[in-house]
Amino acid sequence: MKFRPALVLLLAFTATFAFAQSAADLGAGTARKAAVWPLAPTPDEAQAAQLSARFLTRFHYDAQPLDDAMSARIYAAYLKLLDGEKVFFTQADLAKFAPLKTTLDDAIWNDDLSAPFSVFNLYVQRAVERMTYARGLLKQGFDFTADESYAFDRKDAAWPKDQAELDDLWRKRTKNDWLRLKLAGKSDADIRKTLDKRYAGYIERVKQLDGEDAFQSFMTAYAETTDPHTDYLGPRAAENFDIAMKLSLEGIGAVLQARDDYTQIRELVPAGPANKSGKVHVGDRIVGVGQGEKGPIVDVIGWRLDDVVNRIRGKKDTTVRLEIIPADAGVDGKHEIVSLVRKKVSIEEQAAKKKIVEIKDGDVTRKIGVIELPTFYSDFGARSAGDKNFKSATRDVAKLLGELKLAGVQGVIVDLRNNGGGSLAEANSLTGLFIDKGPVVQVRDSKGEVQVQGDDDPGMAWSGPLAVLVNRGTASASEIFSAAIQDYHRGLIIGEPTFGKGTVQNLVDLDRFAQGDSEKPELGELKMTIQEFFRINGGSTQLKGVTPDIEFPKNGDDKDFGESTYDNALKWTQIPPADYQPVATLNAYLPQLAKLHDERVATSPAWKLMLDELAQYKIMRDKTSISLNFAAREAERKQQEAIQSGFRARHKAIDGTDVLGDDDQSHLDDGLNANERSLKSELKEEKESKKAKDVQLDETAHILFDAIGMIKADPKLAAAVLPYGGKYSSGLAAAPTAPATLEPTH
Repeated sequence: MKFRPALVLLLAFTATFAFAQSAADLGAGTARKAAVWPLAPTPDEAQAAQLSARFLTRFHYDAQPLDDAMSARIYAAYLKLLDGEKVFFTQADLAKFAPLKTTLDDAIWNDDLSAPFSVFNLYVQRAVERMTYARGLLKQGFDFTADESYAFDRKDAAWPKDQAELDDLWRKRTKNDWLRLKLAGKSDADIRKTLDKRYAGYIERVKQLDGEDAFQSFMTAYAETTDPHTDYLGPRAAENFDIAMKLSLEGIGAVLQARDDYTQIRELVPAGPANKSGKVHVGDRIVGVGQGEKGPIVDVIGWRLDDVVNRIRGKKDTTVRLEIIPADAGVDGKHEIVSLVRKKVSIEEQAAKKKIVEIKDGDVTRKIGVIELPTFYSDFGARSAGDKNFKSATRDVAKLLGELKLAGVQGVIVDLRNNGGGSLAEANSLTGLFIDKGPVVQVRDSKGEVQVQGDDDPGMAWSGPLAVLVNRGTASASEIFSAAIQDYHRGLIIGEPTFGKGTVQNLVDLDRFAQGDSEKPELGELKMTIQEFFRINGGSTQLKGVTPDIEFPKNGDDKDFGESTYDNALKWTQIPPADYQPVATLNAYLPQLAKLHDERVATSPAWKLMLDELAQYKIMRDKTSISLNFAAREAERKQQEAIQSGFRARHKAIDGTDVLGDDDQSHLDDGLNANERSLKSELKEEKESKKAKDVQLDETAHILFDAIGMIKADPKLAAAVLPYGGKYSSGLAAAPTAPATLEPTH
């Protein structure tokens, strides 16, 4: 029996981290062996599936038996995951799969996963067949004078009834790909070359799928059938999740991405080994990787990105050698060998950051501090090991608040937009930076027992005016923090209604419960819902989220994104409130602040531009089909060009930025996939977009500006809206050296 730390309490509404999919340093390991077809499950995978089932049927918050009824739901989820757009399987294929509807439960209990693997094998076969068919269509070209359309949104469509219907669907898909490039001004020869290369590359990537991918897909379908936030993480996914939580890793400090057959350097982490060497640059292509000073260089051209990542990453103070084609040399340039020593690298991109926004109204200028927090991270392992400098969202925010105080800010905004959650303990301790002490969240387990968690340390790191900026992507731990701030009347909640995730997950290390003596992670982890959390007022954020005190316009994604979009989400409930008292009465000036906000945005060119762009986005997002007639599409393109040119001119007039590029055509569809564009132009566009005016943040700062003005003008109002009657209004208390409640619950 192997014993490792098994459980980490966390709140994150997704287990997929974009950084984890592209960073070159996400842990230790070696590339997977080449797949042997047909793919077949391993004994370890069968054991992992059965262990997961035992936990899910006994310890899940809403434990459900793994029986025929659950099998039917897994079956539906598995097909949706593999072919959600219904473009690979036919109804004839589904007829073959039909017996699996009531036998997938038996497959797990009997350690026989051959059936779900057979479905995955056919999926790969069908995908290769479809791309091969599309390549064949390129030889003959298309007639764009016909009046026909392509329905690209097929999530609610039926599966094609036969091969003929499937062929027609792919004819239209391929025709649309060609038409997009034609509208962008490409010649037929260039179009044929681009698409043939695209489809051939897709075939190669599909052929690189292996048994680990098949098992991960099936277990994801099972786990997410229990509830939207339970998930299975294979060994590699579990490692990436851990890195995303602790924001550190051991490697060379580079972000990679796949382009054509090459692995390309997209970004260098400041102070990382690659950047400090001066020998690795953005745009360089990695064509070989060697271990140690003398290990053979392994050719990695055409490899999967994650396999290249596994070759490059490794333990601290070990050496890796990269064979590189420099960015400015072209693919036929001279190769160079760069030797790097792996080190511990911090992922600062996801760490808390600060900036100061100066708001001027008439003769008055006020500094507003902004804390950007992308996630509630914590390095549990480092803290348990006694590392005094362990990574923690609360520690970092406390430090930044101290720096903002020294800079003379009069108000603070905590920007939680698109913060999907993280550690429950961090949400609890971070709230403690803004209240004296008291309950923060209530947590109920599957037995119905409720625990109240809170801040026991007196004092605040920031006692002045506070606003929390949220949107639909604000979820889980972020909603705990926002709800507590709102219930205490400690600060203003501003923005869009939040995601609505009110459940707590634990990470279960399946290797800890496995038979055998291997110390290498083999079975992965189960991220399992075990609790539900409630606000201190007794309500739940589940489904409803947190409703802002001052609402900004919704972006319209709520029908596709959020807890309410899941069929198997837990229902909203409530429990008795905790023993707490609001620390202020924000209602004393909230109506006036809302009125000033409404008056200001009614005459704001930037706000009007945001609304117009949002309206246009909704129009484009709601389209489900598109014409395949060249004349019709050309007219649509000209219309879009006029609309986007107008937006571009308005952006320039408002803030002087050209977020849509220098070329008049650069903002229109170029028909290319992301990895087919120039990396240099892509990075330039990203850089320019960051210069654009953040209208919502700017308006939030204006609202806080108004609040500060009212507080300064009316001592009686100040006593009502500042925490604890203004008792702490003299400034910041000493920033804590460490949060008091960071230990994960076991």
